[in-house]
Amino acid sequence: MKEIISNSAFFGVFISLVGYEAGLFLKKKIRHPLVNPLLISIIFVIVILVVLNIDYERYHQGAKYISYLLTPATVCLAVPLYEQISLLKNNWKAIIMGIVSGVITSMSSVLLLSLVFGLSHEEYVTLLPKSITTAIGMELSKETGGIVTITVTVIIITGIFGNVIAEGVCRLFRIHEPVAKGIGIGTSAHAVGTTKAMEMGQEEGAMSSLAIAVAGLLTAAGVSVFAGLM
Repeated sequence: MKEIISNSAFFGVFISLVGYEAGLFLKKKIRHPLVNPLLISIIFVIVILVVLNIDYERYHQGAKYISYLLTPATVCLAVPLYEQISLLKNNWKAIIMGIVSGVITSMSSVLLLSLVFGLSHEEYVTLLPKSITTAIGMELSKETGGIVTITVTVIIITGIFGNVIAEGVCRLFRIHEPVAKGIGIGTSAHAVGTTKAMEMGQEEGAMSSLAIAVAGLLTAAGVSVFAGLM
C-alpha cells in the first residue's frame, strides 16, 4: 500500500496541500503567531515521509509540480503594488533608503556573526543571501561557492521566522506607518514575510512586494562585495 501511494505522480502535491490546509485550519482556530501554515505543512510532510519511510527524491517527483506555480505567483505580487503606485511615488526616497538599509544590515549581521563564531568562508557565503527569495539566493550561493542546500534551508527559516514575529516586532517598536511595516518585512523576510504583510493591510503588502524585488537586486550586487570581506 505504501509503495502504491508513494509512487503516485501527485503524492508530493497531495501531502503538501493537505499539510498546508491543516495549517490554515489550525491558524483560524488557534490564532497564534507560532501557528504558521507553512511551518505546519513542513512539519507535516517530514512526519509523513519519516513514518512511511519515503525518501525525499520520491516525494519531490510529485511536489515539483507546485514549484511551477512559483513564477506566476511571484508576478501576481505586482498587482497590489500597481494599486498603490501613488503611495510609492509619494514616498520613494524613504522606500529606497529603507530597502538599502535593510539589505546592508542583513549582510553586515551575517559578516559580524560569522566572525564571532569563527565560520569558514564557505559557511559565510552560504548565509549571505538569507533574506532574499530562494531562486536568487540559490544562484548567489552557487556563484560564491556556498552550500546551496543549506542556503535554501536558511532562506526558508528566515521567511518563517519573519512571518511569525512581524506583528510582534512592529508592536514592540511602535511601528505604525504601513510603508515602514511593508518595507521592513519584505526586505528581511522575502515572500513568506510578504504573506504576513498582506494580512496586515494592502499598503503593507504592496510595499513588501516591492521590497522583495529591489532587495533581491541589491543583494545580488552586494554579495560580491561582502563575499570578499572574509
